Amino acid sequence: MARSIWTGVISFGLVSVPVALYSATREHDVSFHQFQEGTADRIRYQRVNERTGDEVDYEDIVRGADVGGGQYVMLSREELASVAPGRSRSLDVHAFVDLTEIDPIYYQKTYYLGPGSDETSKTYALLRDAMAHANRTAIGTLVMRGKEYLAAIRPDRELLVLETMFFADEVRDPRKEINRLPGRAKPRPQELRMAEQLIDSMSTTWNPKDYQDTYTDRVNDLLDAKVGGGEVAVAEKAPTATNVTDLMEVLRRSVEAAKRGRAAPTSGRAGRKAPGRQDRLRVAGRTDRSRTSAGRRGSTASPTGRAKAPARPDPRAMSKSELVALARELDVPGRSGMNREQLERAVIGAGKRSRRAA
Repeated sequence: MARSIWTGVISFGLVSVPVALYSATREHDVSFHQFQEGTADRIRYQRVNERTGDEVDYEDIVRGADVGGGQYVMLSREELASVAPGRSRSLDVHAFVDLTEIDPIYYQKTYYLGPGSDETSKTYALLRDAMAHANRTAIGTLVMRGKEYLAAIRPDRELLVLETMFFADEVRDPRKEINRLPGRAKPRPQELRMAEQLIDSMSTTWNPKDYQDTYTDRVNDLLDAKVGGGEVAVAEKAPTATNVTDLMEVLRRSVEAAKRGRAAPTSGRAGRKAPGRQDRLRVAGRTDRSRTSAGRRGSTASPTGRAKAPARPDPRAMSKSELVALARELDVPGRSGMNREQLERAVIGAGKRSRRAA
């Protein structure tokens, strides 16, 4: 079992919930060492006193902040810890918001929040279930590894998940960073319609298992080829920019290619091909099949002459990805932050309202 990287309490109102923080993700990059070219000599890094040239032990190093004029203020680890909120063991909740209100640009890294102990699991479950029923995300702050973080805490099935976030002043203003913004340039109506057709033909439900890190795979293949003396497969070059005068023709060919089940040639994205129509039917499963069959049947007339709406599949028999797609179709608010049980209840309720309105 993984060890927690931080322990403390979530505080909201007068309630304190002991929790333990665990890393939720891991990277699978190929690990490289550094060598001097032409040799097998490893490159090492040392902490060296710039005046004496002597190596310094980590335990003897303190931090200093430049206050101007060549002057530094030195701070020990103990001094830094003394000013941390709750001595770095408190995660203070400041507000609860709807998950859809948060711009993803603020998210930094994902962690799992587990109960601090068996004795406090009931309090943990109370917070988790109350947030799930209210469809709210907690916004709080914590200090970890000498830095204060803004954090979003959301319920996810049986667990709480914490996303560390950037503060507002850490997110750069694109108007100050990008010299070439599109400004008032607008596409022609026919180009916009064709682009929308292309997007629609490539749309599907999100399934993370449909995508993989192909660059790391290629690096591993390159290592195998170097070891075995095999041939190195060179990747294709990036596509050239689409000429504005050819835009309509390129869009038209892209839509046709997507409809035939091939990846659009102008996507330019390395890695897995964009799923075509047949791929989307397989991924979406029951939802797309039911929509397709409903489309073939069309609406049928009742004995009273009123048109019947095509029957929807039973939400209780659908997967979570299918429920998300149906919730999107029914315009269910807050769907992105819901677990499977909440989605099921929400789409059933939205379906009933839709039928009553009809």
